[in-house]
Amino acid sequence: MSRIIAFFICLCLAELAFGQTSAPTYSNEFLSIGVGARSFGMGNATIASQNDVESSYWNPANLVELRTKFDVSAMHAEYFGGLSAYDYLGFGMKINEKSAVGLSLLRYGVDDIPNTLELIDKDGNIRYDLVTTFSAADYAFLFSYSRKTEIEGLSIGGNLKLIYRHTGDFASAYGFGFDIAGTYRKGKWRMGAVLRDATSTFNAWVFKTGDLEKVFELTGNEIPENSTEITLPRLILAVSREFTISDKFSLLTELDMDMTFDGQRNVLIQGDPISIDPHFGLEASYKQFIFLRAGLSNFQEETDFDQTKSWTFQPNLGLGIRYKNFRLDYALTDIGDQSIAKYSNVFSLSYAFD
Repeated sequence: MSRIIAFFICLCLAELAFGQTSAPTYSNEFLSIGVGARSFGMGNATIASQNDVESSYWNPANLVELRTKFDVSAMHAEYFGGLSAYDYLGFGMKINEKSAVGLSLLRYGVDDIPNTLELIDKDGNIRYDLVTTFSAADYAFLFSYSRKTEIEGLSIGGNLKLIYRHTGDFASAYGFGFDIAGTYRKGKWRMGAVLRDATSTFNAWVFKTGDLEKVFELTGNEIPENSTEITLPRLILAVSREFTISDKFSLLTELDMDMTFDGQRNVLIQGDPISIDPHFGLEASYKQFIFLRAGLSNFQEETDFDQTKSWTFQPNLGLGIRYKNFRLDYALTDIGDQSIAKYSNVFSLSYAFD
């Protein structure tokens, strides 16, 4: 038990050390959205309990718990009335009873953005035929590894993250980073810890401003220069427990705590430099065949026009079906429009095989 405690203390100390670095508060936020309709339905509170291929994203230490040798999953979601699309594809493979590997691909992008730089020609004529389109998209590739340790119930894992971001031909960035994680299982209890961007994640931006300099000068904007963007570490602690109600019914609960160290954020527990964003999820199952899920997340304080303040939150619901080796999950986020985030319909499909 002392080794387990020391392991989690090391994660916390590493987080605090990196948190002293000066960096933007929000960076690579597309990597914080999540994957899988199961997790969305539970308010993204699945760090401890997710144990299929999607655990490569949530907690790579759980990847070793794959029920079959191979597991694949795909997800599609749309945001802002379909203006942006978010896609995920994951593959997991069990090497043996003690280790597993995974590969994940994520894309968040806005496509078909009109480029009106050439709308007006040199003679002052409006030329709609010169209008082209471009995409602004973020990509991430995750290479995951998971292994059971000699300590009973303890598994560890990690991710190597490669990032590519681009905005048409105007700007692009390449980045890399690491996640480290651990999970401890004791009876029906599960405890997980994930240190995302453990060594900080670096994005090197390159701007091609040749076609934009005239526009920037006319509008009084500063021409961007090549730079490096740093994403500071984030520590997520989680605990879950499964309750057996009867031979057919069971209930799983989980509480996750996202801890950021980059200054005060608008979350439930605000501090400087430490802020804590809790989220809670439930999953009821019938014969491990039909799953009903609910979750609460995204607690924020809002100020109205009359300067009154109130708290908002994001309620979520989900439904899942597992038939043989297929899993179909659906989630409806922000039920009743209780937060500033708009509701979204999320679907994901998974297949496990040997």
